[in-house]
Amino acid sequence: FADAPLKERMDALAARRNAVVPIAPTGAIRTPYFCSGCPHNSSTKTVDQSMTFTGVGCYGMIPMVMPQRNTQWAAQMGAEGTLWVGMHHFVDVPHAFQNLGDGTYFHSGILAVRAAIGAKANITYKLLYNDATAMTGGQPVDGELNVEMLANQLYWEGVKRVIVVTDEPHKYPATVRWPEGTEVRHRSLLEATQRELQKVPGVTAIIYDQTCAAEKRRRRKRGQFPDPDQRVFINQDVCEGCGDCTVKSNCLSVQPLETELGRKRYIDQSSCNKDFSCVEGFCPSFVTVHGAKLRKAKRSGQSDVLSTLMAQLPAPDVARTEHPYNILLTGIGGTGVLTVGAILGMAAHIDNKSSSVMDVTGMAQKGGSVLSNIRIAPKEEGIYTPRLWQDSSDLILGCDLIVTAGPMALQTLRVGSGHVLVNNDIVPTAQFQTNQKIDFNQAALLASLRKYAGHDFVHMVPATELTTMLMGDSIGTNIFMLGYAAQKGLLPVSLAAVEEAIRLNGVAVDSNLQTFHWGRLAAHDAAKVIEAAQAARGTTLVETPLPQSLDEVIAHREKLLTDFQDAGYARAYREFVDKVRQAESQKTGGTTFTQTVVRVFARLMAYKDEFEVARLYSTGDFARRLKSEFEGDYKLRVLLAPPLFSKRNDKGELIKRSFGPYMFKAFGALARLRWLRQTPFNIFGYTAERKMERQLIVEYRELVERVLQRLTSQNATEATELIRIYEDIKGFGHVKERNFQQVKAQEAKLLQKYESPAPVVTIEPSTTRATKAS
Repeated sequence: FADAPLKERMDALAARRNAVVPIAPTGAIRTPYFCSGCPHNSSTKTVDQSMTFTGVGCYGMIPMVMPQRNTQWAAQMGAEGTLWVGMHHFVDVPHAFQNLGDGTYFHSGILAVRAAIGAKANITYKLLYNDATAMTGGQPVDGELNVEMLANQLYWEGVKRVIVVTDEPHKYPATVRWPEGTEVRHRSLLEATQRELQKVPGVTAIIYDQTCAAEKRRRRKRGQFPDPDQRVFINQDVCEGCGDCTVKSNCLSVQPLETELGRKRYIDQSSCNKDFSCVEGFCPSFVTVHGAKLRKAKRSGQSDVLSTLMAQLPAPDVARTEHPYNILLTGIGGTGVLTVGAILGMAAHIDNKSSSVMDVTGMAQKGGSVLSNIRIAPKEEGIYTPRLWQDSSDLILGCDLIVTAGPMALQTLRVGSGHVLVNNDIVPTAQFQTNQKIDFNQAALLASLRKYAGHDFVHMVPATELTTMLMGDSIGTNIFMLGYAAQKGLLPVSLAAVEEAIRLNGVAVDSNLQTFHWGRLAAHDAAKVIEAAQAARGTTLVETPLPQSLDEVIAHREKLLTDFQDAGYARAYREFVDKVRQAESQKTGGTTFTQTVVRVFARLMAYKDEFEVARLYSTGDFARRLKSEFEGDYKLRVLLAPPLFSKRNDKGELIKRSFGPYMFKAFGALARLRWLRQTPFNIFGYTAERKMERQLIVEYRELVERVLQRLTSQNATEATELIRIYEDIKGFGHVKERNFQQVKAQEAKLLQKYESPAPVVTIEPSTTRATKAS
């Protein structure tokens, strides 16, 4: 191509520029997100009769990723609140909240507070004292500032009332000299505090004292911050997948788990920042694990296995660099993408080559997308610009599948010669926090890559899963990918130079070198690496196949209902679904309607009352999963809200509390008493929630029979959607009640539409006269 006539080259490039880069068929993109526990995340909710404003900072992401919060954009950094100062005389809303970070407050935000005081505006400043300039890398605030100084400064500026909110209300010594009227409250009272201060005339302030969660995690790795000896674990059998834990925490470590019984949740222990706000989700599936260590790979003999496999590994080729060799490195902020770019730059220096590394991070500090532009050439004169352009990448090293499949990355690929090496494990995005039904379609993403780059130029590896199994956590995933690329001969630097650059980096050198070599081995013989990973983890990489055919699913649900109650209970289920299956076959000849009934009806019948929750904790699966995740002499506590004697909050919702290890023995005894469920002696069965669950079974049968009467091939899709909505009645307590009300309202609309379809306009060919046919 380089030797082609100039006009031919220009025409080809113009065609490529005009081509539409395909976007992967999924709604997922990499956007920044809030860390769990941040007040500007979890409690910046629309309070009645108030507006909420943001500014420039991490809280500026609210309008970007959480539009449902109705937070308004405000002025530039340092002018937070001045928009309200100008408009408060001209609107009917009597009060506003303004988010503001301690770094911005220190260098200029105090001037905006003074302006609001001078204007006598009714506004509450929510000042996050997070001990770091969190948005741009965790730098310290430029000057001395603590909570005591902040409270006193606000008071003497003229702020009417100051309330300090923290997750450790008792940490302040008696020597603290708070200004008059200052209160210290637990962070769980933040929303109540907001509602209280919105009624106070003038300027008020909430100081939220909590170190930035991202900064906590960073400091803990360096041993500079206390690390609670506690973990959170979700019993996936008990989990309903209602997502209340995600709503409460907005934490990306609470990730979706696809199971035969639907999408549930699990905690990614590698990224968990130990904020523990997820346990506030109203669900009995949460267990706190005390004194445990994350289970590491079995290192005994692993070095020998690696050495043996390495002895059979051929030396990789080095990509040619007569011209600048361009690499686009893609990934997620906070996972070490920039470190890999720096290693490649240093490796080029060691090989006496020139390089440029330009990182496009934006707000990747908070989990957004990272694009690192790397150019390596024999001489400096060959690198005229550090940023890659369309049709310029010789290699896209994709450490994250979602970022790699996006148009920003793909449009740089030199189609026809450039390679895409991608980690095909999907990490959930920030969109999952607001759209918990989002489809992370791995197959569609990979198909999009192959279609654009060409099948022979796309290389895939489950890097996150293999790294976690081999090394104990996922932090080395990007180094694993670097090793994979090296062995494929897709790096323009020598193997020795990369290894030396890893040593010079000086962080976890032995672990990173080992991970790098495992990546090389995966490129050479993936089967042997998978075998080694399974041996290291003591598990299999691929789970037992899930039931696929309709008969297999029915048999699976029959067993579930037998375990739930007894064989007679399961037989009633089988008789009903067989009846539905026969009716659908006669009316449409298909099974789609029946498949939905099979899944939804079993879910309704196997409702998670006290007996079922106890059984699911006692089957042995829960203990097995715990042991696969943790090691050591740990103790468990389970968080429950027994309806017969739990307290309620000011909203009337039950309050969970922690129960010790004795509860797991009680679970075993209670599970054996499940025969009481269908008798008058079931003391749990008299609550409103249990009555609702039993009534739902009856109502669903009646709905299915009613829908079947009008079922045809033409309306099968509408009928299936109608009887599917009961699947959304999930959760426990007030969460389930809320979902029940929403589904019943939706059912009424869909049923009316189904039984009274809109008239269809047809054209008679002979007269072209429009007629109506229902």
